[in-house]
Amino acid sequence: MPLERVLDTTTVSTTPDYEGERAVVETLRQRFPDAVLAAEEFRGDQVVTLRAGRFLEVMRFLRDAPDMRFNLLVDVTSYDRLGLGESPRFVTVYQLHSLPYNRRLRVQVPLPNDSEPVASSVVDLWPGANWMEREIYDLMGIRFQGHPNLKRILMPSNWEGHPLRKDYPLGWEPVPFSVNWSDPEFKDLGRQVLKPEFPPEDVPAGMDPARHIIVNMGPQHPSTHGVLRLIVELEGETVVRVDPDLGYLHSGFEKQGENVRYKDFVYYTDRMDYTQAMNNNLGYVLAVEKLLGLEVPPRAQAIRVIMSELQRLAAHLLWLGTHSMDLAGVGLSLMMYAFREREMILDLFEMVSGARLTVSYIRIGGVWKDLPPAFERHLREFLDYMPARIDDYERMLTDNPIWRKRTEGIGKITAEQAIALSLTGPTLRSTGVAYDLRKVRPYSGYENYDFEVITATEGDAYARYMVRIGEMRQSLRIIRQALDNLPDGPHVATNRKVVPPPREELDVSMEALIHHFKLWTEGIKPPPGQVYHSIENQKGEYGIFLMSDGSNKPYRLHVRGPSFVNLQALDPMSRGGLIADLITNIGSIDIVLGEVDR
Repeated sequence: MPLERVLDTTTVSTTPDYEGERAVVETLRQRFPDAVLAAEEFRGDQVVTLRAGRFLEVMRFLRDAPDMRFNLLVDVTSYDRLGLGESPRFVTVYQLHSLPYNRRLRVQVPLPNDSEPVASSVVDLWPGANWMEREIYDLMGIRFQGHPNLKRILMPSNWEGHPLRKDYPLGWEPVPFSVNWSDPEFKDLGRQVLKPEFPPEDVPAGMDPARHIIVNMGPQHPSTHGVLRLIVELEGETVVRVDPDLGYLHSGFEKQGENVRYKDFVYYTDRMDYTQAMNNNLGYVLAVEKLLGLEVPPRAQAIRVIMSELQRLAAHLLWLGTHSMDLAGVGLSLMMYAFREREMILDLFEMVSGARLTVSYIRIGGVWKDLPPAFERHLREFLDYMPARIDDYERMLTDNPIWRKRTEGIGKITAEQAIALSLTGPTLRSTGVAYDLRKVRPYSGYENYDFEVITATEGDAYARYMVRIGEMRQSLRIIRQALDNLPDGPHVATNRKVVPPPREELDVSMEALIHHFKLWTEGIKPPPGQVYHSIENQKGEYGIFLMSDGSNKPYRLHVRGPSFVNLQALDPMSRGGLIADLITNIGSIDIVLGEVDR
């Protein structure tokens, strides 16, 4: 690991350094022999288990050492080993990425106290861990010593228990969370003085109601793009601080995922971020295929790329239409144009899957069905039609004085801030950091396509707009290459222990009939182990952490959602701006609450 390699922490290497990852593990063994409890490699992932008492020391070394530079904390999660009969019961898991060296490392820390598990917070090292650690505290009950604001983030504050623990029943609701007219606060309403909107005990820590106005924005506000509640501290119209309050759409996807068979969770990924159904399908099935060690046919890979980039286009069009309507005088017209083009993409989705929004088209082993005969002609017509439409969008917005006034210099963040907050996607690339998993950690054959990673340097809302416009053009470029070079062959893997045999085989093969019966009654059973796999969806890094105990259901399933992580930037990018700019910043991050509150 030579020191003369790239050391600028905002520079991104696009060559995965797998040998360097193994060297990192060996360095940790030699430098911290008392801290490293175990090290292993599974499906290409390097995993190091650390002693809890030495954890922070090692993590600081991984972040700061010149030949390490794990400056991006990708994800933090945990799992409960109660069902495995192992001790200690709780383990925290950290996914690290070195931007300068393009190395990945997973760090695990068993926590010694089963009844009151406590972990050391890494917020001081990576501020992006803030919400991730709060999520673990909320759903798993692990306390993080040194966390600046450890409180529930998804569940109501009066909720009993921690839903992701293995002894917490599926669907159990110990404290019914509802409001009705028989509640005490509504009795004798005519004579009762209701408590103020923000009684002192409800004001978020750090806000000063004596000096500033504390107001609610949402969760029923159209410009929050979903059921997002913002507690905003104002001095006049200037934002002092923003505290997002999440959980109004909490759906328990991860708990459900641990109680259904592997193949059945595909349909839930559609509904997490309904603007990213194809990509969310892809991210999940790639993680399962990695766990299985399953090879996917070239034709299926190319079809997946086409669908992934069409979905990126559709999602960017949805964002562009709604965001422009929020901000600019031309917004209503542009929204109609953007939705017109998006409908053409949904027509293509309907051709291949029979559905338009929640498609469930990408499946474990390949895709549901091969492309229909008319698909290629309609797709080529769309590819010829679309570039001029993107030109139209730019003519309406790029030099529009209202648009520029509402976006230039608004919501500005630096590259260093973005990396520290674990931001990904266009929000990160607008600061000049060319981190795109299609280039950095290629999947589905993306290494075979010629395209550019679009970046800007200003880090403001206008830069995030320009990045997305450029990405739309690159998606068209990728789709055309995939279509021009679409290989022949099967659209799904031929491993009959994973993928059901085609209908015609069932009439002539007893073995095929047995495989079909076992797959539909028992499902697949990956070998014991754990993997993390991520893709570049339209909002950023969408990752899946899967842990198998050898059964037909995931023992642990965790989703790293880009909307959830990126939303942490709303407070720092809004401070000192006007409350009207808060609308700009929410839209420019581009969130979907189904994934935030998953």
